[in-house]
Amino acid sequence: MSHAIERIELARVSVPFDINGPRNGLRPGLAPWTRMESLIVRVHCRDGVSGWGEAFGHFANAGTAAILETLVAPWFIGKDASAIGASMEQAERAFYGFGRNGPVRYALSAIDIALWDIAGQRAGLPLYRLLGGNRPDIRRYASFARYGGDPEVVAANTAAAVEAGFAMVKLHEAALPAFLAARAAAGERARVALDVNCPWTIEEARAMARRIAPEDFEWLEEPVWPPEDYDGMARVRQEGVPVAAGENVTTLHDFKRLFESRAVDVVQPSVVKAGGITAMRKVYALAESYGVRVAPHCYFWGPGYLATAHLIAADARPMLLETPYIALEAPEVNPAFDSRSGAMTLSDAPGLGYAPDAAALARQTVWSAAVA
Repeated sequence: MSHAIERIELARVSVPFDINGPRNGLRPGLAPWTRMESLIVRVHCRDGVSGWGEAFGHFANAGTAAILETLVAPWFIGKDASAIGASMEQAERAFYGFGRNGPVRYALSAIDIALWDIAGQRAGLPLYRLLGGNRPDIRRYASFARYGGDPEVVAANTAAAVEAGFAMVKLHEAALPAFLAARAAAGERARVALDVNCPWTIEEARAMARRIAPEDFEWLEEPVWPPEDYDGMARVRQEGVPVAAGENVTTLHDFKRLFESRAVDVVQPSVVKAGGITAMRKVYALAESYGVRVAPHCYFWGPGYLATAHLIAADARPMLLETPYIALEAPEVNPAFDSRSGAMTLSDAPGLGYAPDAAALARQTVWSAAVA
């Protein structure tokens, strides 16, 4: 069977980056973030066709890599790469006991993305065309690093992003002065969204929502702890500020619970967390049936970034591509990742069109393995 998978390569690629501001942890309590790491897979078929994928992990990539090497990747060896739907359904049933959220799910996401890359190459079509789209030109929004609430840094980076043509900026702060600094710097030229990363009780979040309601922010993202408190988010929504969440939701049934709770105006599924392109298409359809807007989560630079871009280009609904507002020291690891411009045009290369410089990728690789 020429379409059978014969080898899967794994690599943790870690790239230093600059954020144009003070460094802080990805989440409160974590060490300052200095390297953006991508857990990349490459699935090879017997006939020589190969596809790229990416699993979520960041600081937890070592764990997801171990799951890929010892459990998930071996299961796919010998499977038909063209039978994506059947293979992913069987894999979910095989591995459900190891967790429906977390490293196993992230590993399956990477394989699924790679299989869709292969499907596009076999069809001779860029992935967005294979998925039914016809618009290679999309817009990005600038997703800032955490600047520790510094209003001057927030304002300066907001102004720079607006000048670069980004239609929106998103903060990862949890302090009112930073919120207002970004809003003032953006003016009428761009929207401002707030991602606060689950810091507050329900009542604290409601109080903040009431305070910022007149400022016309695009959304307030993950305002309550824990992120699974959908009823709490629904109460925050009652204050009149759009609420966004979903990057930490991974199964279709949990997305259904999110929607049924009326917890969000905007849902943010992540292609490298939720099960890849196969799962994302299901979430998109479910969101449409509930009248919920989709804004996919995409705080990464590798094949998952391109997979998100293709999903946006394939969809008739207007969406912006979240783009980390960082400068990679080795941009050759993905030439399509560009935080200097708010516009993006997908190439007409078949599949994802991921075309890294092999030497740059090798230089930045901190761990690799192959499964056959």
